[in-house]
Amino acid sequence: MVDFHKAIRAKYDTVVSINGDTEETIVAKDKDGNNVTIDWTEIKSWVDPSEYADKRVKQYPGILEFVEAYTEKEIGGSSTKWDAYVTKYNKVRSDNPKG
Repeated sequence: MVDFHKAIRAKYDTVVSINGDTEETIVAKDKDGNNVTIDWTEIKSWVDPSEYADKRVKQYPGILEFVEAYTEKEIGGSSTKWDAYVTKYNKVRSDNPKG
């Protein structure tokens, strides 16, 4: 689903304020307080270029998992947890490719 506020700010560089949350209620204004006319077809078809990164951040293994896996590998000599960590990390990257 398109983040209307983010899409409007990306497409209309003159917009300084946006009020409302839906197509029917959103009012975008420029620096002089004038309404900015929104092309909703353009906004609805907008693709967030950083969407893949947002998804990756939510899915990556946590830092604690990294530290435990790395420590086990470096100190204990076992790479079992490290291999599992790398597999998870790479899966997140392949599941969420850059646009």
